[in-house]
Amino acid sequence: MRFLDLILLVITVSSCFLSEVCSSLLNGCDLFQGSWVYDESYPIYDSSKCPFVGGGFDCQGNGRPDNSYLKYRWSPSGCEIPRFDGQDFLKRYEGKSIMFVGDSLSHNQWRSFSCMLHAAVPNMNYTESAERGGMFYLNFTDYKVSLVFIRNVYLVDLVVENSERILKIDTISSGDAWKNADVAIFNTWHWWLHTGRLQAWDKIQEGNMTYKDLDRVVAFEKGLTTWSKWVGQNINHQTTQVYYLGISPVHYNGTEWGSPGRRTTCANQTEPIGGSVYPGGQISGQPVVQRVLSKMTSPVYLLDVTLLSQLRKDGHPSQYTNKEHKGLDCSHWCNAGVPDTWNHLFYASIALPNLC
Repeated sequence: MRFLDLILLVITVSSCFLSEVCSSLLNGCDLFQGSWVYDESYPIYDSSKCPFVGGGFDCQGNGRPDNSYLKYRWSPSGCEIPRFDGQDFLKRYEGKSIMFVGDSLSHNQWRSFSCMLHAAVPNMNYTESAERGGMFYLNFTDYKVSLVFIRNVYLVDLVVENSERILKIDTISSGDAWKNADVAIFNTWHWWLHTGRLQAWDKIQEGNMTYKDLDRVVAFEKGLTTWSKWVGQNINHQTTQVYYLGISPVHYNGTEWGSPGRRTTCANQTEPIGGSVYPGGQISGQPVVQRVLSKMTSPVYLLDVTLLSQLRKDGHPSQYTNKEHKGLDCSHWCNAGVPDTWNHLFYASIALPNLC
């Protein structure tokens, strides 16, 4: 065999081997099944050095005395994920816009990602702006990368007619702003469960039918289905990547993780639940998300963060939502903290396919 032929053979065999390794890595790795491991190299950023951390999410700044909750890294079962590389992300998405659309959990995630990118290139220039209607812009001008947060807690329409607040679960009229994103990450769930004074609507409307109330999971599925159809009809998937952030859990009931008594909450929790199973079981909206997304013909990537977040009873602001330590928040998350992992897995979903 000639030397040149031998070289070509080696290259061909090596390429096939690498391709099989990459294929095995991608097909055999579920990024969202795994466990939390202690890692001294964490967190990804120092919240005291991030100008975007957000007052209610700044647990260290609000006086939280422990910091071990910052030292946990998500480890998927059976594979490794690339360490977050903010500079790599900025280069990949130079001139692009990343949009987070949803409720305060999306806000939590948006601020987390802002801090992660800022930590990667701390001296880069940026501009901030806000518009009426809950739209917030952060532009990293050196890379022309825009991070946008749009507050829209139901994704479907909430309107006021004749002094009544009407949740229209079959229409979306505010989606024009979503069409221009290069990446759009959507989220909704928590507001569908609100009752009493926290409930944002007086009645629900679907077509010509009006309801004083509906089973909340049923209403959620109808609303999410409306969103899924809107995405299929309005998003150009040649230019826009669409993600859906899975349901983020709360930790107000300690019996879910084996603590005696319902009065145990996220307060004073300092470490995750061990292992890969949450004792409290599945959230009622999870099957809905899986069912609706499985029926979509357009490509949508599910950031299935529910389980990994359920295991983090220690990651909430709890009583450290502000410097006066008033209230108890077991719904949102500390920044730095769990939302950094959501964003790390978002990055991994981009970086892993390109390893080949």
